Amino acid sequence: MSSTPFALTGATVVTGDAAGTVLTDHTVLVDATGTIAEVGPAASVAVPPGYRRLRGTGRFVLPGLINAHAHLFADGKPLPPILTSESAEQLVSTFFHSRVGRRMVTGRARRNVDTQLRSGVTTIRSLGDVAYEVVQVREEIDAGEHVGPRLLPSGPLLAGTGGHGTPTIALVGDNPWDARRNVRTNLRKGVGAIKIAATGGVTDARAIGEAGRPQLTEAEMTAICEEAHTAGVLVAAHAQSKEGIARALRAGVDTIEHGAGMNAEIIDLFRDNPRSLRGWSALVPTLQACLPLVRLPRSDTGVGDIVHANAEMILEEMLQGIQDAQANGIAIGMGTDSALTYVTHYNTWREIDFLVRHGRLTPAAALHAATGGNARMLGLEAVTGAVEAGRAADLLVVDADPLTDLRALASPAYVVARGTVLDHPAVERFTEIDDQLDTL
Repeated sequence: MSSTPFALTGATVVTGDAAGTVLTDHTVLVDATGTIAEVGPAASVAVPPGYRRLRGTGRFVLPGLINAHAHLFADGKPLPPILTSESAEQLVSTFFHSRVGRRMVTGRARRNVDTQLRSGVTTIRSLGDVAYEVVQVREEIDAGEHVGPRLLPSGPLLAGTGGHGTPTIALVGDNPWDARRNVRTNLRKGVGAIKIAATGGVTDARAIGEAGRPQLTEAEMTAICEEAHTAGVLVAAHAQSKEGIARALRAGVDTIEHGAGMNAEIIDLFRDNPRSLRGWSALVPTLQACLPLVRLPRSDTGVGDIVHANAEMILEEMLQGIQDAQANGIAIGMGTDSALTYVTHYNTWREIDFLVRHGRLTPAAALHAATGGNARMLGLEAVTGAVEAGRAADLLVVDADPLTDLRALASPAYVVARGTVLDHPAVERFTEIDDQLDTL
């Protein structure tokens, strides 16, 4: 797809590297292929004739954000308790998989992808879809039907009978060969990621302590990883306990979603994982999905005793996992778990902010996790994640320094997706949710 070539002149480049490097008074040239052609001091970069000029003076340009853990089937508003009850889950699943339900889910995915783009997210990995609706949206974007971010859809996640995500967003397999079949089914449908439920989760737990309890065997997860890696596809594991994480890493999982405190075996496997696709694994915390359920008043969240108790346990473990990762040089990515309660599609900046406020990362480290770190983690470091010549022009331009105030990311002046410029993009916001989250 061709785009109008442009020059962003006189901007401050926030490189997104782990050191927090900043380059003042720079010009970024983007050619008609949507590729960054040149980045350099404004005085030394000549803007070719016919290039559109975008004012960068007083503004800050950084790599487009990468959301490595998204769902796209809901908008993040709290759901009525009836829709999350065990008695209703089969009815909800049946509707979502009906013809009408799939049309609705695909429409939601389209809108939510657009909202993330307009808020500065230029790459999304979805990790748990109703069916293959995000694959369809990716194909529409790649065909030029509408502007959108780069998408790595997982399709339905893979779980055991009664496991996390069942029955609505999961394929079920209870032995290694069924697990392989489910991977092959997803790959055949065109997915760009595989997601497994190694342990139970918070939102659909039916008993205190279910979140984090192992749900897949190591043999089942090994079969999944072998099958996915043969196709060059990374495997992400929902895992919220030491035992669940250790099993998943031994099986060869590439990214651990959510996480928990680490022991010596887990630390060693993160840093040197011979069964993973690239020989190492990474941690993707998702603080937005858990922290509001614990720290906001239950009169506001409406969560029941079981969910609240599980959320408290998992949040403590998740925070410990972040500290252990930082102390041991383990790669940390950024994902929001969007679509879950209180996790809207325009609030990616909050996850970065929470990593600083509650995870104790520096602003530079948190921004790196959301840009260059995620690009490397997802195998996209040659494509996106940096403001450098030869990378795709996936850019976020804001009016204040995000290293000083991460809220600057909330209202972009420009979002650029593979060279296409969105000028002062607007999103629908949920004031009540934002006001509550601001207290955190």
